Amino acid sequence: MSASRRGGGGTSAGRRGGGGTSARIVFVTGTNTDVGKTIATAAVASAALRGGLRVAVLKPGQTGVAPGEPGDAAEVRRLAGDLTIRELVRYPEPLAPDTAARRAGMPRLAPEDVVATVRELAAEHDLVLVEGAGGLLVRYDDEGRTLADQARAVLEAGLPAEVLLIASAGLGTLNIVALTAEALAARGLPLAGVVVGSWPAAPGLAERCNLADLPRSAGAPLLGALPERAGAAADFAALALASLAPELGGTWDAEHFAEAHRPE
Repeated sequence: MSASRRGGGGTSAGRRGGGGTSARIVFVTGTNTDVGKTIATAAVASAALRGGLRVAVLKPGQTGVAPGEPGDAAEVRRLAGDLTIRELVRYPEPLAPDTAARRAGMPRLAPEDVVATVRELAAEHDLVLVEGAGGLLVRYDDEGRTLADQARAVLEAGLPAEVLLIASAGLGTLNIVALTAEALAARGLPLAGVVVGSWPAAPGLAERCNLADLPRSAGAPLLGALPERAGAAADFAALALASLAPELGGTWDAEHFAEAHRPE
């Protein structure tokens, strides 16, 4: 995601547009809650802004936040800078969106609502990031529709869409990454790659080995590793560039990182 896209120069990301848009549309999901989706979304947004792109972040369903309180999209703006943020629904309890909506007696979010907003944002931005709640198959409504259904609806509307998977670094992550990759493949959703949402300051054997194993489990490249507590960095923009691969606008090199953390 480089600045050349704004002038129509045509990177590979710029050429994948459809439905009358050249915007890149990326759905950001995680292997679980608290794996660093919001920080990773902010990092991708920050790198894109640094590259001169116009960026929008959509949080379709925000849970666990009261009216008037800043949510995940606001946190992305705080970290990344001047970008467009949009939130469609929010529910007060920190639960799956369907459960939170039912308990609050509030309307559910339909994939069609997401499509309409993504189309609007894509018309005026170079990159649209859609950050999900929890994992890929968390329910958003009483019909069991999920973030995967939202992404599929965007594709079926003639717009481009791909998925970025944020994963934890340690034991247990390989199975969830593989399951998520299988679920995406079964739905015809392209997986752009995997980002480690919180790389520990003192990685153990499992974390080090997973640098090689995560791409194999995902069938997609490892595109970054954000250090733990990245959201508290003094210079988040510089950290984002150093922690993300060139495919996401950064300078991070997967082979170099893996070699630096090679198991004994």
